[in-house]
Amino acid sequence: MSVDWKQRPEGGGRLAVWIMQAIARHGGRPLARLLLYPVSLYFLLRRGPERRASKAFLSRALGRPAGLLDTARHVRAFGAATLDRLFLLEGREDRFRIEVEGLEALAEKVDEGRGVLLFGSHLGSFEVMRALSRKRPGLKLRVVLDKAHSRAITQMLDALAPEIAAGVIDASQDGPALMLQIQQAASEGAMVALLVDRTLPGQRALAVPFFGEPAPFPMAPWQMAAVLRLPVVLGFGLYLGGNRYRLVFEPCSDGIELARGRRDAALATLIRGYAARLEHHARRAPYNWFNFYDFWHVDDQDPEPQTPAPGGERPTAPAGGVPVPAGERPLRVGAGRPR
Repeated sequence: MSVDWKQRPEGGGRLAVWIMQAIARHGGRPLARLLLYPVSLYFLLRRGPERRASKAFLSRALGRPAGLLDTARHVRAFGAATLDRLFLLEGREDRFRIEVEGLEALAEKVDEGRGVLLFGSHLGSFEVMRALSRKRPGLKLRVVLDKAHSRAITQMLDALAPEIAAGVIDASQDGPALMLQIQQAASEGAMVALLVDRTLPGQRALAVPFFGEPAPFPMAPWQMAAVLRLPVVLGFGLYLGGNRYRLVFEPCSDGIELARGRRDAALATLIRGYAARLEHHARRAPYNWFNFYDFWHVDDQDPEPQTPAPGGERPTAPAGGVPVPAGERPLRVGAGRPR
């Protein structure tokens, strides 16, 4: 099973997305949802690595061995959330019952006018976050999206919501350019939404406890938040079945400050806290977990990487001799042979 999610092709590709779009637009949501059953069956039969990853995750989250019916329910939930993106992109939020928790905390940060980083994940539907426009007219929302990996979704976004597509920040560009675009959006008072649960090959990551075993989480988003000194809010868009969703916002930081000599220890605390909140919501809504790859396993790592971390610090331990908390270790995620 590949440990690198970027090695896995998009499910269905551009043709499947456009067929589903045409059916949804002309036949309506009820007909399109009926088609999720054969589509889910196809996915289960043809995508073995994703099927095994689903079973492995659900066994952790459910506290029992997951069976084929659990995996089928998992895949169908993913299909339903993906289908609903079509309607949400067209601005048809009135079709859905969307509960919101923590909006006041988010609004408080937005009203400060210095921009907000909204850290999300592949748990549930991040697209439903756009329903905030109904709750907060005039809210500027910029989404960071890897256009190179999500070509089918990107093309659909261009066709259905060109005004939203124009505001997408491409995550596949180099680090300095990406940070500059995010900084510019924040200076305009925008809320910049990005997913922070997946690591890229060669990207610096930290392994922290997640469902009882260390899992790698990227360090770059947290380092970027510290450099930009922007408030951070965690966001979860959970699919509850039928036409129901729940948006949950949780304040994380008013502005991350990393004291010299304790930077890695501070980052470890932040990432550990994020992983704990992600696990909390994933336990409550396990079929919303849309990371269909082996989330925990990484290549064997060099215990002392030679590439310096930002600021000249070595990635193996914080400067000043402050240890990384037990069970956590900086590492670099590889794209080669899985363990």
